[in-house]
Amino acid sequence: MEYLKYKDKMTAFGRLLKIMDELREQCPWDRKQTWQSLRNLSIEEMYELADAILDENVSEVKEELGDILLHMVFYAKIAEEKELFDISDSLQFVCEKLIARHPHIYGDLDVKDEEEVKRNWEQLKLKEGKKSVLQGVPNSLPAMVKAYRMQEKTAQVGFEWENKDQVWDKVQEEFEEFRAELKGADQERKEEEFGDLIFSLINYARFEDIDPETALERVNKKFKRRFEYIEENAPQSLTDMSLEDMDALWNEAKHKEK
Repeated sequence: MEYLKYKDKMTAFGRLLKIMDELREQCPWDRKQTWQSLRNLSIEEMYELADAILDENVSEVKEELGDILLHMVFYAKIAEEKELFDISDSLQFVCEKLIARHPHIYGDLDVKDEEEVKRNWEQLKLKEGKKSVLQGVPNSLPAMVKAYRMQEKTAQVGFEWENKDQVWDKVQEEFEEFRAELKGADQERKEEEFGDLIFSLINYARFEDIDPETALERVNKKFKRRFEYIEENAPQSLTDMSLEDMDALWNEAKHKEK
């Protein structure tokens, strides 16, 4: 039974590869695409997957995973045409990397827990030639995600607070520094101190096992949902309503959610 399931997966993947070959040969749009033209589309697909995951929409997660796999096959097909590499090279590369970075599975290394696995992962990356533990954090990541990932990675090599109380003290320190700058006229300093405050809050969220990007996006969705309720139920144009009247509708939306 397990063999049949594996075979079905390989058959499906092979079908995708065949369709990709056909599209590159026969479809004017697909023939025209390059790595550069696909880049923004791929980013969009990743965000669509992220939305589906946040909404726990299984049907959409399934669909978006297929779209992303299509993009990965697309990039590899273009590379194959240029005689750079093909999809099998990419797959073999990631397989070898996974084996090398899991010596506790494919070797004789013993690990205690997940945290030790993550620390070993970063050390192995450095042994592979990485010059910095931060080298694998993409420059184009959204700022909040990037901050979280940088903190997470540097923690694996010991650059970390001992406990969350120390981190909370840092949050309060940064808040006071930001508040002090608000009394002045230097906009750049205000921005810098605000950034320090957000960075420290992200760090505290990490100690509480809170993903700050997900937390903020949930708030964004909640705000959007409640404001759209105001728009749908407003007795007149919003510009003619008082803040108190709009706030009453906001509270209605909040009550309905409960």
